[in-house]
Amino acid sequence: MEEFNLHLTGDIHAITAANNLLAAAIDARILHEGTQSDKALYNRLVPVVNGVRGFSPIQFARLRRLGINKTDPGTLTEEEINKFVRLDIDPSTITWQRVVDTNDRFLRKITVGQANTEKGFVRQAQFDIAVASEIMAILALTNSLEDMKERLGKMVVANDKKGEPVTAEDLGLTGALAVLMKDAIKPTLMQTLEGTPVFVHAGPFANIAHGNSSVLADKIALKLVGEKGFVVTEAGFGADIGMEKFFNIKCRASGLVPSVVVLVATVRALKMHGGGPNVTAGAPLKKEYTEENLQLVADGCCNLQKQIQITQLFGVPVVVALNVFKTDSPAEVDLVCEIAKRSGAFDAVPCNHWSDGGRGAVKLAQAVEKAANQKNSFKYLYSLELPIVEKIRIIAQKVYGAQDIELSPAAQSQIDRYTRQGFGNLPICMAKTHLSLSHQPERKGVPTGFILPISDVRASIGAGFIYPLVGTMSTMPGLPTRPCFYDIDLDPVTEQVKGLF
Repeated sequence: MEEFNLHLTGDIHAITAANNLLAAAIDARILHEGTQSDKALYNRLVPVVNGVRGFSPIQFARLRRLGINKTDPGTLTEEEINKFVRLDIDPSTITWQRVVDTNDRFLRKITVGQANTEKGFVRQAQFDIAVASEIMAILALTNSLEDMKERLGKMVVANDKKGEPVTAEDLGLTGALAVLMKDAIKPTLMQTLEGTPVFVHAGPFANIAHGNSSVLADKIALKLVGEKGFVVTEAGFGADIGMEKFFNIKCRASGLVPSVVVLVATVRALKMHGGGPNVTAGAPLKKEYTEENLQLVADGCCNLQKQIQITQLFGVPVVVALNVFKTDSPAEVDLVCEIAKRSGAFDAVPCNHWSDGGRGAVKLAQAVEKAANQKNSFKYLYSLELPIVEKIRIIAQKVYGAQDIELSPAAQSQIDRYTRQGFGNLPICMAKTHLSLSHQPERKGVPTGFILPISDVRASIGAGFIYPLVGTMSTMPGLPTRPCFYDIDLDPVTEQVKGLF
C-alpha cells in the first residue's frame, strides 16, 4: 500500500521528466533563435562530426514536412536554411507548461527567464500538477510504442508568428520523449488484499483530461481473463464527466465496447444533493448525514436519476452500486435502490465491500454478470464530423442539462484557429467541476435553465481531443492549513511508513 501511494514504478516521474524536457526545449529554442543568425543556428543544429556533416533522422522528417527533399546539408539554399532553423515561436501562444507532482499554489503563476544569461527573454508561465500533463493523457490512450511515439510528436506546444502550430516533432524531441516513457508504457501488476489481480496504469487529471485508466491495461486484462471473464475499469467522477469521456474519447481510441456500467452512489452524497448542509474536509459530518433522513435522501435521488439517464444516452445497461456506510439506515438503503430501479437501472445493489471485503460485493458481481448479458446498443453521443461548437453544445444540453452554451471571445477565437488548423474532427473533453452537473460547484441536485460559460478552448492534439474550459479551472492544487504530512513518519528501525492512510 505504501508503494502504491508513493512512487510505485515511477511513471509519474517519467512523465514529469518528459514534460519538463519539452518545456525547457521551447524556451531554449526561443532564446537561441533570438540571439543567433541563420548560419550560426544551422552550424549548431547540423554540426560537423568527425569531418562529416549530416542530418539526424528527426531532422530529415522536418525537412520532408517543409517540402525540402534534400539529404546533403551543404546543398540547402539560404531560404531553405531559414525555413529549417527558425520555428519562430510566438511566446504569447505557448500552451505547454512545466509540471511537478506537489500541490504548490505558489507555482500557479510564475516568471521565467529572469537570469542575466537568458538575455531578457522573460515571460509569464505556470506549473501544473504532473497528472495534468498531456503526456499522461497520451499514456492512457495509446495502443503501442509506435502509437505513443506518433502521439508525442503531434503534441502542439505553441503557434508560430504566422499562426501555424508548433509541435514536439518540430522541436526534435519525439525520440527523446519516447525514450523517457519507454518503461512507463508498461502497466504495473498489483493485487487486492484478497489476491485479485489489478493493473495500475495511468492517471490523467479527470477535470481537464479524460480521467480513465489506460487502454493498454484494459486490452491486456481482457486477453488474460479470456472470453468469459470480466474486466472492471475505472472512469473518474460521475456519469457526466468520467463516463461521458470514457465513451466518447477512450472507446473511440481503443475500439472496445463496454458491456455494462456500474454507477457508484452513497446515501450521504445523495443527501447533499437533496439539500443537505455543506461538508468541510476534516470537519465532523453534520447530523443530517449520520442520522436517518428519508426526505433528504428522496430529494437527492434526482441526481442519481439524472446520472442513470446520462448512461442510457449511450445504450449500455447500468447497475447502481450503493456503497453502504455504517450510518446508513436500512430504510435509506432500500429507498435508494427502489428509486434507482424505477428510474431505469437494470439493478441496484447495496454493497458492503469496505467492511466485508469481496463477500460484501458478491450480489453486485451477480447483478453485473446478468446485466452484461442484456442487449447492448452502445453508441457515441455525437459525430466527430460535427463542428466543435455543436459537439460542445450537445454535451452541455444532453449530459449537463444546460439551456445553451456561451463562448467567450477567446474561446471562439481558439475554436476558429483549431478548425482552420485541421483539428475540428477531434472529440471533446470538457474541463468542468465534478461537484455539480453545472459549472457552479454549489448547485447540487439537477440544475436546469443555466447557460454554460466556455471561458477558453485548448487542444491536446497528441492525446487526440479538444478541451473547452468551463468557468475557472485550476490545474495546480494547493496545500490546506493542515496538510496530511503532519501525520506521516518513518520508523528508522523497521523502515515502516506511518500515517500515510
